[in-house]
Amino acid sequence: MAMHTITLPDGAMNTLVVHPSQPRGGAVLVIQEIFGVNAPLRAACAMIADMGFIAVAPDLFWRLGEGIDLDDHKPDQFQQALNLLGRFDQAKGVADLRAALAFARGLPGAHGKAGTLGFCLGGRLAMLMALESDSDVNISYYGVGLDTLLDRLPSVRAPLLIHIAGNDGFFPKAGREAVLAAIAGHPHIQGWSYAGADHAFARVDGAHYDGLQARIAHGRSAQALAAALSA
Repeated sequence: MAMHTITLPDGAMNTLVVHPSQPRGGAVLVIQEIFGVNAPLRAACAMIADMGFIAVAPDLFWRLGEGIDLDDHKPDQFQQALNLLGRFDQAKGVADLRAALAFARGLPGAHGKAGTLGFCLGGRLAMLMALESDSDVNISYYGVGLDTLLDRLPSVRAPLLIHIAGNDGFFPKAGREAVLAAIAGHPHIQGWSYAGADHAFARVDGAHYDGLQARIAHGRSAQALAAALSA
């Protein structure tokens, strides 16, 4: 793992890059939850690199503080994360991700193809990247508030996967059902609801981690990444 800096119009964003030992050529932006580039996100980067793709995790909270790395198990840090979420500018975050996408495509060992994969806040941002960028594939894990974006689905032109927790405490049932109904039959979007799974079911060591459901979701993600990004 190595840290790089991406120069942006209003500053510089630190970005974690993990190169695979057996590269397939593509790169994946691994988009953070509300806890910054923390241990679970670094573990997700390692998982992506193990698949053969370059993992790139930009520090999207860079305007709010340097090197934010929070532990979801600690109540005070969980509250700090919620406060950061309230101050986070999602439009600027998407602009930062587009810059990170260009950076990822130009990394040594990359071949120009790059996608996104995000969790929680990052799951929403991954869907926004499907709407507002030329990313080659986008994967959303338990993104929140996705039902507010449904009127924009006709603009999705690259594969978009949506993993929904079937018992998500942060995404009401009506919203989850609206997402699944809206994407049914869409030529570029696939979505699944994971029965009994709560928010963050793929966060290793998290309170709601579900190893079986996480592996099923990751398998679907791996297939999509291989189809879209492999050389």
